[in-house]
Amino acid sequence: MAVGPLSQDELDDIYAFAVDLGRKAGDLLMSRVEQRISGGEGNSQSFEEKDSSVDIVTQTDEDVEVFIRNALQAKYPSHRFLGEETYAKGQSRDYLIDEQPTWCIDPLDGTVNYTHLFPMFCISIGFIVQHRPVIGVIYAPFQDQLFSSCIGRGAWLNEKRQLPLIHKPSIPPMPANAPSGCVFSCEWGKDRRDIPDGNMSRKIESFMNMAAELGSRGGKGGMVHGMRSLGSATLDLAFTAMGSFDIWWEGGCWEWDVAAGIAILLEAGGLVTTANPPENPDSAPIPDVRLGSRLYLAIRPAGPSLTESGRESQERTVREVWRRVRHLEYNRPGA
Repeated sequence: MAVGPLSQDELDDIYAFAVDLGRKAGDLLMSRVEQRISGGEGNSQSFEEKDSSVDIVTQTDEDVEVFIRNALQAKYPSHRFLGEETYAKGQSRDYLIDEQPTWCIDPLDGTVNYTHLFPMFCISIGFIVQHRPVIGVIYAPFQDQLFSSCIGRGAWLNEKRQLPLIHKPSIPPMPANAPSGCVFSCEWGKDRRDIPDGNMSRKIESFMNMAAELGSRGGKGGMVHGMRSLGSATLDLAFTAMGSFDIWWEGGCWEWDVAAGIAILLEAGGLVTTANPPENPDSAPIPDVRLGSRLYLAIRPAGPSLTESGRESQERTVREVWRRVRHLEYNRPGA
């Protein structure tokens, strides 16, 4: 499947390079973990705050980004590069991705997890052409889990197990009463301002609606099976592509947090749209995700049931989530 100026053969080569790069970056990341565990040089958990005390950067974030950027610029000098730490040092918060082939990188997603040695942290490498994530590589080195995809080639775990994990004899449909029966993934995010009806307050209300018993909260109770927060939007998307999470809802993360995960989830057969409910959630069109919007709702891959197609069950689930969540405010110039 050609994408823009790139043939499938060229995409396959880029994918192979990205997988190798992801593993090498993961090795560098784990070498820093081993230094800390062994008490050797570099075992400090020191970090700097960015926008808040939970929005932090370590020297490891910066070193891994430099390693990835140098490798990409040597191999693909004509491609654009957008990395979290490079972007964070700039003054602009505009959406910078255009039509050109662009690498979108988070060198260490789950930095808070990393500083506490909670193993849910990863390398995220996304390749975008004409605003579309077409290659994704996510490597969680502590668990040695590599999630990857190339458009037209499927999505994979450790390049051996096709995603979603359950697809024989068919991928399970979404539960008939979704979100009831679903595992709902969400994150508290970095905006912790205690503002009446602010983003954190709206998130908490939405979480309550999804978790509460059916029929409660004015009919908004969703009675989900469980709620999960991994502390990494990238891994939330990877677990949704696996089929381990049914729904992921989030506002506030950036394109490097989601580019690779969106590529993998879409290639696995998932659906990604906006987190914010429209005025008429029962009938409004379900738009394709906008990469720079900072507003995301993802549904796992789904197969057919006796009464609806997999896509129909995904769209039904989107509308049921929209009925229960609040509108979030994350404005973004250029997006």
